[in-house]
Formats: sequence, C-alpha cells, structure tokens
Amino acid sequence: MTTTSGKRVLVTGMGSQLGSLVASELENESWVADIVGFDIDPPRRRLDRSRFHMIHPTDVVSRAAVVKEFNPHVIVHLGVWEPDARANPKQAELLTQQSAESLFTVAKRAPALEHIVIRSGVEVYGRGGDRPKTPDEATKMRPTSQYGRMLMYLEHAADRAFNGTRVGITSLRLAPVVGPHVPSPLGRLLRLPMVPFNALRGPSFNLLHEMDAARAFVLAAQRRPGTPINIVGAEPVSGFSAIVRGRRVPVPLLGPEWVITRRITHLFGAPVPEHVMEVLHHGRLASSSACREHLAWEPEMSTGDVLDALYSWEGIVRTPPRQAWDIAS
Repeated sequence: MTTTSGKRVLVTGMGSQLGSLVASELENESWVADIVGFDIDPPRRRLDRSRFHMIHPTDVVSRAAVVKEFNPHVIVHLGVWEPDARANPKQAELLTQQSAESLFTVAKRAPALEHIVIRSGVEVYGRGGDRPKTPDEATKMRPTSQYGRMLMYLEHAADRAFNGTRVGITSLRLAPVVGPHVPSPLGRLLRLPMVPFNALRGPSFNLLHEMDAARAFVLAAQRRPGTPINIVGAEPVSGFSAIVRGRRVPVPLLGPEWVITRRITHLFGAPVPEHVMEVLHHGRLASSSACREHLAWEPEMSTGDVLDALYSWEGIVRTPPRQAWDIAS
C-alpha cells in the first residue's frame, strides 16, 4: 500500500451518477486535500469540498488549464459513456475517446501526477468461443461488443500515454453497475413489465452496486495498486431468476425473436446494446483474485442485493391534472 496524505485528486466525469458518488466519498477522506472535477453535465448531488468545471471532452484548452492550475497527484477517470446509457452507441464511443485523448494529452504534463485510476469493465473479456466462463484479471482482453472494445481502447490508450513515465495506472474492471439512479440499459430492461430471457440455457451474471463501485475507486486512488482489478458483486444470478425476483413476466426467447424483441424494447425506452445482449445470451461472470489483495476490501452488496435495490425503487407515478374546483378550494 502506498502512503498518501494531503493529495489533490482530479475526477473526470464528475457529473455522472458514479462520478458524483466518488467525489462525495472523497470529500470524507482525510488523505484528500483538494478535489476538482469536470464533465459536460453538473454533479447529481450536492458536493461541499469539490470544485466543478463544466467542460466538453473536445475542449482541450479548458481541460489543460484546469489540470495545469490544479496539478493533481491522482486522477480518477470516469469520463466513460456506456452505450445507450446517457448517449446513443455512436455518441458514447466518440465522447469516451475524446475524453480520454484530451485528458491523457494534458495529464502527461502535470508534474505532480503519480497515479491514474480508470473506469473499465468486465466487458473487455468478451463472451463465447473458447473464452473462460469466469475470467479473472489474468485473462486476456478479447471483447466481443462495442462497449468492451471501447474499454479496451481506453486501457491501451492510458498505457501508451504514460509508458515510460513514473505514473502508475489502475484499471477497475466493473461488473455491470445497476441501481435505482444509475442510467443503465440493463437496469432499464430488467424493470420493464415483461423481460426476455434465454430459454435454451440459463446464463448467469454478476452485478455491482453504485456505492460499492464508488468505494472501489476511492480505495484504488488511495492505495494505488497499479494493476487491473475486477470489481464484482458476489453470488451471481441467472436471467430467469433475476426476472422472477423482480416480479416481472419472463418472456422465453429461442432465436429470431431476439431481433424483434430488441426493437420492441427500444420503443419502450429500454434499448438493448450489444453488451447487454451478451448478458442475456451468454451471461456476464467474472471473479477477482486482486480485489481483496490490493484493496483489502470486497464489495458489500451481492448481485441479489443489487437487484433488490433496483426493484424496490418506485417508478414514476402519474397524477391527473387538478380540476378547477380543486385549485379554487
């Protein structure tokens, strides 16, 4: 463990749900002296110690000015757009690349920078073929979805940018982060009244709660292990059991129906991008041999706990417009 005290921490993607949570958690850490962040959206919660700048990923000049003035010791890079979460797949990929390239270009010139923690995901391992069913950190990255390729690109871009420097890199490969306030395409799908599942097999998946994800980034920023780490909730569940747990109607699908179902769910506001289709078809498992070793911690909430939190969130309740006599009274 690397000893840290009085550190300046820069958080990219601070306006996202996860970025706001990470900033809020960092504010409670005694080893953190100052926190600065930027994003294209404002933070989703009140922050007391953090300073925020609204900057587009393509605005290299403004980003460079913030980084130069702040001169961070640690960067937590959460400027990642999951396809069909906050942006469509094409926009998500472009924004993710722009955010990484503009950040790494200016961060290399920050004299105090010691470490960067990057948001990645277990999607980098891919699914199917001769790939292991439950990959760990030693498994080679071979993504089979757009999101997986985006995250692999991000890890490789960081390696190229800081190769030959003293800056360490920790990539946190998260299981799908699902929760009441998380803009997750998988979470939206699971909350539909009727949810499709693979009737030919019972693929299982791990999930991760947003608070556990935030805690992992804070610990990685403090301990700075310098290695990829899978962050996954324990006790995976099958797609069918997840649907039943939420008292949704399971819709068994065999083959061609998936194409039709994908179009229908999109109309209901729950688009199903490639990486979510992989979860439904093949599952999304991962194990971590590095989490407890390097962070001295493991996620507190199991996959079942994450699902319960997702399903316990009340949806939007529509109230009819008030009549004139109601207003008068």
